[in-house]
Amino acid sequence: MGIEIERKFLVDTAKLPPLSNGKKLLQGYLVPHAPSIRIRTSNDEAFLTIKGDSKGGITRSEFEYSIPYADALELLKQCKGFLITKTRYEIEHHGHLWELDIFEEENKGLIVAEIELDDENEEFVVPEWATTEVSSDPRYTNASLSQLPYSEWK
Repeated sequence: MGIEIERKFLVDTAKLPPLSNGKKLLQGYLVPHAPSIRIRTSNDEAFLTIKGDSKGGITRSEFEYSIPYADALELLKQCKGFLITKTRYEIEHHGHLWELDIFEEENKGLIVAEIELDDENEEFVVPEWATTEVSSDPRYTNASLSQLPYSEWK
């Protein structure tokens, strides 16, 4: 079984290192609630991902499968809510890979950094540009952002 252990942080853009080689991601949710079913394209690749419920923590089941790109485009038309568009950058920091997502469209203005861990208690160094942790705030899941985008928060 696939397991995802992920922590999320908001970002102070003034402290970010220079960014390069970002990947454009487009994703939507056929089922936005757990277990969620996501369709994602990245460049010319496409994936179907099923994620379980985290039950308020940072660990959940995750299963990801490559699918034909044309199938993904067709499935994205059937997704519920808004499609998530973002550019993802990878940043190495003290032996860990951080993924920095700069959201666009309905979620423009939101920037989130994620780190995937091997264990919930794994120690890591938080970069100076990572500020408030939002791992337990359900509003920051991509599935939630597809239903209530950042631009509509009060």
